[in-house]
Amino acid sequence: MASETRVAIVTGASSGFGQLASVELARRGYTVVATMRDPEGRGRRLFEAAAREGVERRIVPSRLDVTDASRSEAVVAETIASYGRIDVLVNNAGFAQGGFVEDVSLEAMRAQFETNVWGTIAMTKAALPHMRERRGGKIVNMSSVSGRIAIPGFAPYAASKYAIEGFSEALRLEMRPFGVFVVLIEPASYRTDIWDKGFATMAGGADSAFAKPLARIRGIAERSARNGGDPRDVARLIGRIADARRPRLRYAIPRGAGWMAAARDLLPWSWYEAAIGRLLR
Repeated sequence: MASETRVAIVTGASSGFGQLASVELARRGYTVVATMRDPEGRGRRLFEAAAREGVERRIVPSRLDVTDASRSEAVVAETIASYGRIDVLVNNAGFAQGGFVEDVSLEAMRAQFETNVWGTIAMTKAALPHMRERRGGKIVNMSSVSGRIAIPGFAPYAASKYAIEGFSEALRLEMRPFGVFVVLIEPASYRTDIWDKGFATMAGGADSAFAKPLARIRGIAERSARNGGDPRDVARLIGRIADARRPRLRYAIPRGAGWMAAARDLLPWSWYEAAIGRLLR
């Protein structure tokens, strides 16, 4: 028998948007299956954050590495067995691989896609039959402004987010007749640890042919991350989408992020290329 309480699954819930979204959804009354690779370790931060809001009892930790498709299927099956329903799936797990393409190994590029793309697809496919049969549900895929505007030095990350954009557009059209809404969130820079991890694993060094432009791009990205928005704004947006009757396909955040993508599309490519070229000199 299905629970009367709405149920959400959030991937990558140990930190950043995933942790904040888990707490926000719990605050809105959802039972949240909060997945992460190390629930006994990093999960403590999530419980501390939930306890501050008085919603720790609504958080259910679950071990998941999204690159393990069989475990993704198991998490969905366990959730349905326990609660009889999944109302919202937030595909948040991901990381940012930096470096110029020539310097980034194929293994690193594959790892980027295994988590950001195949992890999202596997989790989504596991949840789709249940949502289709219930004729309802929301799948929230964390994209990025980098899924609309690619910059040098982050090609693997941008490529993974462009893939999520295309996947989500098509899936939205496939599932809309069944009452399932697929939604993209496209954040610009926010103060989360995704960029700290990305900078730590950035490919290329002093002997790289791209050392100078990479240093400039990294400096811009670091300043943008330091001055980024409050990630709680993104968590609150996820909460509003979860509660909305008919959420739209795309939500760029903050508001100006959408204009950035629109401007890039409207202006001649040669202008954009020249502007980026000046940044790299």
